Amino acid sequence: MPEDLYQTLGIQRQADKDEIQKAYRKLARKFHPDMNPNDDRARERFKRVQEAYDVLSDPQKRQAYDRYGADFEKIRDSGFRPEAAGGDAFEGLDLEQLFGGRASGGFQNGFNDFFEQLTGGGGGTRTRGPQRRPRSGQPRPEQPRVGESVRYELSVPLKQALTGGPYEFPLPPTLGSQKVTVQLPAGIESGAKMRLRGKGYASPTGGPAGDLILVIRVEEHPAIKRVGKNIELLLPVTLREAMLGAKVEVPTIKGTLSLTIPAGSSGGKRLRLKGMGVDDGKGPAGDLIVELRISLPHRIEEGAKEWIEQFDRDYPLQPRANLRW
Repeated sequence: MPEDLYQTLGIQRQADKDEIQKAYRKLARKFHPDMNPNDDRARERFKRVQEAYDVLSDPQKRQAYDRYGADFEKIRDSGFRPEAAGGDAFEGLDLEQLFGGRASGGFQNGFNDFFEQLTGGGGGTRTRGPQRRPRSGQPRPEQPRVGESVRYELSVPLKQALTGGPYEFPLPPTLGSQKVTVQLPAGIESGAKMRLRGKGYASPTGGPAGDLILVIRVEEHPAIKRVGKNIELLLPVTLREAMLGAKVEVPTIKGTLSLTIPAGSSGGKRLRLKGMGVDDGKGPAGDLIVELRISLPHRIEEGAKEWIEQFDRDYPLQPRANLRW
């Protein structure tokens, strides 16, 4: 008995399209020849899974299979019309054309003879235009199919995403783990998609491989983030640098620059470096916005505490005077 296609995919007969696709992908990865080298049983299983999916993912083929079972292909080729709602699926068929003249004499056993012809019991052949179909019972040649495409989340460092350029990464184990280089556009953002042709699953029938669809995820940085086309950077400075002013080195995507800290700068002060933000080739580049963070020691000696108290008395401030709802 031919294996039930629903059992092949491990699903219920009432399964919807998403359930069918989910079951197929799970089994295809499990039994794919690339994952099971030199395993003929896995190769055969993969082939049956692919055949089951080809039928059940096609609404017309599935309807024919649900109605006629394993012989649905022969019946469908003989004129099955699933769109004929409520009507006879064989209405309007030229039986004489189908069975090479035998129909003109009638079928002695009614539709028993008719189905015998369809399932290989008779010797008649049918032509469709100038092409001849193989005799009943003979396997139909399988046309090469494109392999399945694969979605893969690619994690990219923030600086690499901002500057763009070539980025090398290993493919997932299901695709062989070999390294691939992709050309990232400058300023690419999380959620962007890139398609690599022919880097997906191999075709089980000798056709071209599927595609690899990369979904970009830009990694977070503890002190730097992107806001539109601007880049915001938290810059730690000492108390002396903030109070007396200084020149400090600041990393940017274009190299290290010297930034002047004005004397008397408080924590949270923002300094802007024009044109040092994201440059994606679409209009002017963004800016680099540097926000100061004053760093203080964890421990202070008694003498320093007395000095700080005296400094607070000499330079009184009211930093929370305007803090209200």
